[in-house]
Amino acid sequence: MLVIPAIDLRGGKCVRLIEGRLDQETIYSDDPAGMAQTFEQAGAERLHVVDLDGAFSGQMVNFDVIKKIVQGIKIPVQLGGGIRTMDSIDQLLDLGVSRVILGTAAISNLDLVQKSVEKYGGQIMVGIDSKNGQVAIEGWAETVGKTYLELGHEIRSLGITQVVFTDTRRDGTLQGPNLASSAELARTCDLEVIVSGGVSTIEDIRKIRQLKEPGIVGVIMGKALYAGKVDLKEAIKIGRGEEG
Repeated sequence: MLVIPAIDLRGGKCVRLIEGRLDQETIYSDDPAGMAQTFEQAGAERLHVVDLDGAFSGQMVNFDVIKKIVQGIKIPVQLGGGIRTMDSIDQLLDLGVSRVILGTAAISNLDLVQKSVEKYGGQIMVGIDSKNGQVAIEGWAETVGKTYLELGHEIRSLGITQVVFTDTRRDGTLQGPNLASSAELARTCDLEVIVSGGVSTIEDIRKIRQLKEPGIVGVIMGKALYAGKVDLKEAIKIGRGEEG
């Protein structure tokens, strides 16, 4: 299981929000590219990047910072936030981004999902963001009349195989991830799920591994790393099953 550190970009800086709220922001670094290199040096095998400005505005905003991150490390980068056109997907993959994560577009433009999967296969992922069981979009500012499981089945039928699942009520709260919903999504929708939101301790990593759900392939960590609550090297070892 991959342990994937996260970099959330707002105004060119590395930040964390609580429950996706702009009024609950903490700035952790003004050098996101340097932070990416630190994660790589600690042994991370993949990096998760979100353009928060893009998620709220509906278009890429931090492209220059993303470029600097991608060009400064060798590990794969998965990127989400405001990616809603094929031109944006083309541009990011040409830049060297390994996987593009579609969020709001997976609700508002299923045609884009299907066409991008036909063109790029497994390089296209979907971010499923759940707020009280309903799918949240537009930077989590709105919910739609669809459950996360309904969306899971829908995108699986279009060829999506891997998703990032976030319980938005837990993101940035250090309250622990929603294990039951993550496992249910993987099992019932035949998807590879990367768990996100609320991971706060080494014990959370152990609990995810102990699920023994083959569809759970990774976990994203953000605030717990920045706050010094989890050592990335130790978390990676547990994710690989190398503990003890």
